Amino acid sequence: MEKFTKLSGIAAPMPLVNIDTDMIIPKQFLKTIQRSGLGKNLFDEMRYTQDGQEIPDFVLNKPQYRTAQIIVAGDNFGCGSSREHAPWALLDFGIRCVISTSFADIFFNNCFKNGILPIVLPQEDVDKLMDDAQRGANAVITVDLENQTITGPDGGEISFEVDPFRKHCLLNGLDDIGLTLEKAAAIDTFETQAAQSRPWV
Repeated sequence: MEKFTKLSGIAAPMPLVNIDTDMIIPKQFLKTIQRSGLGKNLFDEMRYTQDGQEIPDFVLNKPQYRTAQIIVAGDNFGCGSSREHAPWALLDFGIRCVISTSFADIFFNNCFKNGILPIVLPQEDVDKLMDDAQRGANAVITVDLENQTITGPDGGEISFEVDPFRKHCLLNGLDDIGLTLEKAAAIDTFETQAAQSRPWV
């Protein structure tokens, strides 16, 4: 998993509330078990017409937001069915951070496991960042995980909370497999001792 330390990028404003996982990645794209290739179908039904043409008014289709790495969203982002494909699609598109007033629990947890930082802020702070994001490509936002700060294009700073263990995992690029591999030496020692003391097993 790629480390998340400091991210400076364009933020796309998505003020809709209750953006669910089916909106993030519609069900017809859930057949794959690959984490790559889903970015082109992110928000598919909002980005494209039925015949595959881009909808110009959708935020990620606008020239200034095509390379967005941050989404500033409305309340309850990632609600609906539990599908890990949702963070996969966001990450494959290039989104590394989502900022909202609240997230659905399963989506929130899946983000951390896939290298995406979901940040919960009070409404007034989200409103400020939403205003910044609406300024387009000239409004770069910097998210500093080590110092737990978000810096707006005008230099204003907002602090955010994050669970220390999840922060450690993101800073070091550790998913569940990576955490297990950190214990590889202890596992090897245990297996060697077990084989010697219980050779019949």
